[in-house]
Amino acid sequence: MTAGGKSRHPGPCLLALAIFLLVFTERLVETTSGYDPYKVLGVSRSASQADVKKAYKNLAKEWHPDKNKDPSAEDMFIKVSKSYEILSNEERRANFDRYGQIEENEPFGQSQHQRFRNFQNSFYFDESFFHFSRSRDFADSKYLLHHAQFNSDILPDTHKRPYLIKVTSEWCFACIHMEPVWKETVQELEPLGVGIGIVDLGYERRLANQLGAHRAPSIIGLVNGKVTFFHQAIIREHLRQFVEDLLPQKLVKKITDDNYKHFLDSWHVENKPSVLLFDQDSNVPIVYKLTAFAFRDYVHFGYIDQGDTHNIQLLRQFNINSYAPIMLLFKEDTEKPVDIIQATGMKWQIMHEFVSNNKFLQVPRLVNQQLFDELCPVKQFHRRRKYCVLLITSEDKAFLPRNKAFLDFATFNNKEVLRFAYVYQHQQQPLCQALLPNQAVISPQVFILERRSPAGKVLYRSVIGGWNGSEEDKYRLLEHLELLQKDPTYLTSDAMLPELNNEMAPIFLIQWINTACDYIHQIYDDLLYSNWREMMPILSLIFSALFILFGTVIIQAFSEPGETKPRKPTPKEQPQTEDDVTITSRPPKKDFVEVTELTDVTYTSNLVKLRPGHINVVLVLTNASNNALLRKFAKEVFSFSGTQTIHFSFLNADKHRHWMPSLLRSCSGTSRSVSHSDDDEDSSDYHGHVLALNGYKKYFCHFRPVFTGDDLSDASSVSMFSSESGRKSRSRSRSSSNSPSRSHSREDGARSKRGPSRATSIEVHHKLDRLGLWMERLMEGTLPRWQVPSWPSLHAAENIPTES
Repeated sequence: MTAGGKSRHPGPCLLALAIFLLVFTERLVETTSGYDPYKVLGVSRSASQADVKKAYKNLAKEWHPDKNKDPSAEDMFIKVSKSYEILSNEERRANFDRYGQIEENEPFGQSQHQRFRNFQNSFYFDESFFHFSRSRDFADSKYLLHHAQFNSDILPDTHKRPYLIKVTSEWCFACIHMEPVWKETVQELEPLGVGIGIVDLGYERRLANQLGAHRAPSIIGLVNGKVTFFHQAIIREHLRQFVEDLLPQKLVKKITDDNYKHFLDSWHVENKPSVLLFDQDSNVPIVYKLTAFAFRDYVHFGYIDQGDTHNIQLLRQFNINSYAPIMLLFKEDTEKPVDIIQATGMKWQIMHEFVSNNKFLQVPRLVNQQLFDELCPVKQFHRRRKYCVLLITSEDKAFLPRNKAFLDFATFNNKEVLRFAYVYQHQQQPLCQALLPNQAVISPQVFILERRSPAGKVLYRSVIGGWNGSEEDKYRLLEHLELLQKDPTYLTSDAMLPELNNEMAPIFLIQWINTACDYIHQIYDDLLYSNWREMMPILSLIFSALFILFGTVIIQAFSEPGETKPRKPTPKEQPQTEDDVTITSRPPKKDFVEVTELTDVTYTSNLVKLRPGHINVVLVLTNASNNALLRKFAKEVFSFSGTQTIHFSFLNADKHRHWMPSLLRSCSGTSRSVSHSDDDEDSSDYHGHVLALNGYKKYFCHFRPVFTGDDLSDASSVSMFSSESGRKSRSRSRSSSNSPSRSHSREDGARSKRGPSRATSIEVHHKLDRLGLWMERLMEGTLPRWQVPSWPSLHAAENIPTES
């Protein structure tokens, strides 16, 4: 019964115990902190930066080793300086307040975790109490990567050696199972020169996102800044092959009796020394590939299989023993190696040091600025002077003996402070122009340089007499070098050298093709291994473009032909609707002209208070000629509708029959010369007239319609008034009852009564034939302008305005 009661309610006891342990651990962590910058400086946690700085100055003066002879003064001064570094930096101070982080690259929570481990060891606390073993037993702190460290150190180093990175987390059960294999792989690959790293998802989420790793465990290969994920079974052989596949393909060339001479003679073109490795393995060792990758920009690498029957001549020529690997390094002399190394267990460090000491030719050609900077560094200290003996020559066959003589001289006078090099004038013309202004290389010239600044400043002296390769030239150059060693001020001339041209740079098309291939290969890997998290933005963009494309095609396929391709009417056909002219306040469509009606509402804004510089072109019409005139008007002014300062309107003369006569009577200087009868007040006399109204400056230009049957001279009239004689003749023609023109107009009027529809349609259709020419003259500003004192009202005749 008692046992049953105990097993029935175990929860409260365990919960209380867990809470007690948690509280006790936190108190213990706080009290066992080994280092507190606030206590060292003697300030509170709420102290300002001014208080922190003041406390630091006082303590620094007190504990400075030069002033305080106490044996512990030096240690105390270091603690004070370190405390000030932490508290003076707001970010590091916040990290210490929140997580207890002291070092800048220390992951959050590491200090608390370390103190908790100390507490655990002191109280004999075993993790087996929870029956869970930690997943980072082998993850030494030297392999942990941080975001700042990765971008400043690791990422540039990937251009010299590959990196194998494991992504893990604290509570990763799969990471526990792969730990033994990972440990064996690291022990094998790290001595070969492969970089190792570990990224914790819990602490370095930002770095994991940069690498594209979103789950643990993950294994990543990194070469030349390019991230590659490992997708095979986690076996040591697979990981080794994965690292080997990360390297470029043509790092090492297989050498036989047939091609070894061509390989060694390639120093003329490649401008690199050549290294040959003799070994009994048919495959190139990975350690040799890693060395070739690190020095691929400096040395040309070849491999000879000693067991191959096609290499017997090579083995005999260089007297190669078959019991141990051997490396030979060749420079300009292809018959005799300049350095040899042989060892049974040739490690990466040995190869690295061997190649590093011989990565330049005896007399290299300056092909880029990087080679110039490494071969002839800038002077930094007096004891580290480096002089560059530079030969400016050409690659013509006539210069070859002189170049060979310069090489021989450099071989016999090789010293630590001297660097011999040469350039081709047509390849490095800016450099040659700086040293030989306005001179062509008739014979090779020798210069002794000392670089003084990275910007290109050099001190130099030219060897008088040029370089012909004779014994006299060698003696003269040797004399210059001896004088230079005795007197560093022997270099009397100075110049600013430009940056060297990169002669080995690949063509832009090749770079573009390589980049495209890498991008396609990356997309293929993402699709093959279902890396959907990285592919979702690209796939979303592709599907969106396809949806828009096919959606447009489907809409066009199911739409009516008239909606997508409007048919243009022929000259014989006339539209029966008013859709060709948009009489609204909305923006006009592409093939239409916006024409608004002048009413009591729009009159003020479209004319009286029109903005400066804007003109309103108004068509006068009637109800009978509304459709025909609007269509003709829109057609004639369509080419001018793109101008934002030109507006188009129409005035219904039937509604406002007195406005046009009132406007004409108000013109300055025309009231006496123009008489208006009652018939002139009729609105039908002005339909088809067009006015260009400038509301701000109060003037207008007048277009008179061209009537059917009129003379061409009359049709060309575009102003309101012609000459005085024309006005008088028209007055006499109106007063004469027997005038032929008057009788002709009466006959036309009678004819119009007999056939009103057809005669009126033809006459109205031709009224605006000359409007396009008139609009061109309006845009040019060559039309007569008629001033008005003020604009008449649209109301009845009694509202005719007076002088304003």
